[in-house]
Amino acid sequence: MVLRRRKPGFTLVELLVVIAIIGILIALLLPAVQAAREAARRTQCTNSLKQIALAAHNYHDSLRSFPSGMLLAQYATSGKGVPKNRGYSLFVLLLPYLEQTSLHGKWDFNEPANNFVGGRDCNAATAVPQLLCPSDPEQENPVFVSATLGGEGVDRWNAMTSYGGNAGTRSYHPTSGFIMSDGIFFLTGPGSVPDANQRPVRLADITDGTNNTLLFGERSRRDPNYDTFAAQGWDCPIRLYGRWAPIGWLGVAHVTLSSYSPINYRLPFDYANRALANPPCNSSTDFKYYIDLRVCAFGSNHPGGANLSMCDGSVRFVSETISMITLRALSTRQGSEAGATP
Repeated sequence: MVLRRRKPGFTLVELLVVIAIIGILIALLLPAVQAAREAARRTQCTNSLKQIALAAHNYHDSLRSFPSGMLLAQYATSGKGVPKNRGYSLFVLLLPYLEQTSLHGKWDFNEPANNFVGGRDCNAATAVPQLLCPSDPEQENPVFVSATLGGEGVDRWNAMTSYGGNAGTRSYHPTSGFIMSDGIFFLTGPGSVPDANQRPVRLADITDGTNNTLLFGERSRRDPNYDTFAAQGWDCPIRLYGRWAPIGWLGVAHVTLSSYSPINYRLPFDYANRALANPPCNSSTDFKYYIDLRVCAFGSNHPGGANLSMCDGSVRFVSETISMITLRALSTRQGSEAGATP
């Protein structure tokens, strides 16, 4: 009888041990890989902010001022005979300096609403690569905004941005009575507030120093608690803020940010727990206070803070723990505050 040698192999226990070791190694490596990817995304975001800041400086070199936050140059009349401010945003004005000369050439500056004609292929739905952070969790671009979700009375396609210009100590709401124009980008033109006929800012107006004054910053477009109120019709979902080509005066909410709120501020309660809010949030009218807080806030999906550019063109990652005193000092151009460096 011929005896056959048993071929060597793994026992079940050995196989399970190997699988467990591989699992442990993957668990150890995965956070490192994710951290490396986030570091790459943050670097790309930094580069985008530098390009936007450089575009703003090139605009200044050409026109002797920074662009308006929203230039209210048009007056249209609604079907009810109510006059409405119409205009265009700082990002529209920056298009030639963001390698978008062709899009700028097609822009209808005489009738801003025409830039939404054409559905998903319209001017205002054109995605500009430098305007979206790779860490922004809401990568859908463009987005469809219906009249019932903040579409200014009509359904429109809108391209989005993850960035906003520094408007100062409060960027929203124009009818609150508290909106400020002490930053770099704000409402200008005949219908501007808080003062009529406000003018764009020049470098000479920044007496606090260009290295101590914010120029642009990131916007966070994710807030699950906020969206529970949007589901009740109290506002649009937070991901629909950040349209780079709004045309109405409320468009200042989409293209500017301010130091009214801490960096990475998110709503601390949801709709079901609104009774715990302080101040109260028992109605859609009460909620307007929280809309202003949330919409004004600089923020990002980068852990611990957000990228902010300064008026000298540099970009810094600023911690969300920065004091409000320092953040507000950084947001003003003529505040004469001491110790403004983050």
